[in-house]
Amino acid sequence: MKKLLKNKFAVLGLIIIMLLIVTAVSAPIISPYSQSEQNLYQRLLPPSSQHLFGTDDLGRDVFSRMIYGSRISLAVGFISVFIILFIGTLLGIVAGYFGGKIDSVIMRFTDIVLCFPTFFLILLIIAFLEPNIFNVMIVIGLTSWPGLARLVRAEVLSLKEREFISVAKMMALSNTRIFAVHILPNIISPLMVYSSLAIGGAILTESALSFLGLGVQPPMSSWGQILTSGKDYIYIAWWLSVFPGIAILLTVLAFNLVGEAIRDVFDPKEEYVKQ
Repeated sequence: MKKLLKNKFAVLGLIIIMLLIVTAVSAPIISPYSQSEQNLYQRLLPPSSQHLFGTDDLGRDVFSRMIYGSRISLAVGFISVFIILFIGTLLGIVAGYFGGKIDSVIMRFTDIVLCFPTFFLILLIIAFLEPNIFNVMIVIGLTSWPGLARLVRAEVLSLKEREFISVAKMMALSNTRIFAVHILPNIISPLMVYSSLAIGGAILTESALSFLGLGVQPPMSSWGQILTSGKDYIYIAWWLSVFPGIAILLTVLAFNLVGEAIRDVFDPKEEYVKQ
């Protein structure tokens, strides 16, 4: 933590993430209006003291909708990445540790999934399902694990040749115990880095799906959904595009900065090169 906090960009990213979490948790308290409250007499009002980020085409307060949208973005990011971590780590460890036919089957399946562009695969699946927040999280998680599986497999292939793994096998420890006690703790570093970067990617994917109308559905709000409503009014209501765009940019940037800093902290070779 001391090394991480010495990195100014990491501190900046952590501050942004903490602010987002606090905002999402306290949304009902700090939101001045309801996210779905409409007032056509106040439609497309510019930013002011009454409406900090202006109003949209239905007279809804954009600031309030963005506060509630932070909940959607963080939920999608954390839950979908949890699914990615579970599937990718499990398959990667099994493939790398056992090798042979098991490794071949898992890796060929991984290659097949990688053959399809992830975003278009998500679009295809969502098109046949009901577009809602739960389906978005599950689909992102179920289609984005191959990269992590290959990363974990490479780490495990290196680890299983170490002496402590050989000793654990000689002591007749179960494979489950070897996975949990000897392998998993030694791949925490790349998992942490991958997770922080994947959260930003999941948030971007959700925003893109909402922008296309395949993500979060009204009356719930998300940043991508606000962008969708702003594309038809970009010349007369710039705030509908600028504010959610900045929110998406800062959120993804924050997670990427933290992920890069974690990589530097846990990589002794990187630190040696800098010295």
